[in-house]
Amino acid sequence: MASSRIAAVSAGWISSFFDGLASQERKKILAAAKPRRFAANSVITNQGHPADNLFLLTKGRARYFFDELGGQHILLHWLAAGDLIGGKALLAKPASYLLGSETVRECSMLVWDRATIRSFVAEYPSLLENALSTASDYLGWYLAAHVALTCHSAEQRLAGVLSNLAGVMGQTVPGGVEIDVTNEELANAASVTAFTASRLLSGWQRRGAVKKSRGKILLCQPAQLFPH
Repeated sequence: MASSRIAAVSAGWISSFFDGLASQERKKILAAAKPRRFAANSVITNQGHPADNLFLLTKGRARYFFDELGGQHILLHWLAAGDLIGGKALLAKPASYLLGSETVRECSMLVWDRATIRSFVAEYPSLLENALSTASDYLGWYLAAHVALTCHSAEQRLAGVLSNLAGVMGQTVPGGVEIDVTNEELANAASVTAFTASRLLSGWQRRGAVKKSRGKILLCQPAQLFPH
């Protein structure tokens, strides 16, 4: 998420996980990580599996998901470079991943096994503080999503999702901000039907707020998503 950013501009990403650490301390922690690459549409962590690793996304796009017992694959929070995945690996008591995570496009990550990252947490307590701050940000996102589901119209929810995604994973291009997302993914995130999402997007396109193409949305005039 946008608030999980930091300190490695030369590598093309930043992450608040290292806030408060000296340069040499960050380098020491980063040197202990194993680099991994994931193809697009790959599972990173499995819901309910032991939280044995902590992942730091350094390139690409990913997202959390939850598989409901009835078989529904529920898409949750989108993740960008600098975000952590699998924070339960930081806990003193062994735990399982609460959510699953998957790549949206090809991703590069740094990975620490639980024992290694736990040793760094003991040495540098600010790591745990930073992780708690990120967890608080995630809780805030889920609270906002719950309030929107309870109090907002379908149009307001979809507009909110588009606006949030533009900040998290949007790419500035001529004419606006381009977001790699399908109608179905938007519908899932906004808790509306795919038909409703398509209808609302078509209306916004007629007003010049967005332009649709296959698997992409160009956000041209964000203010037009909230006409009232």
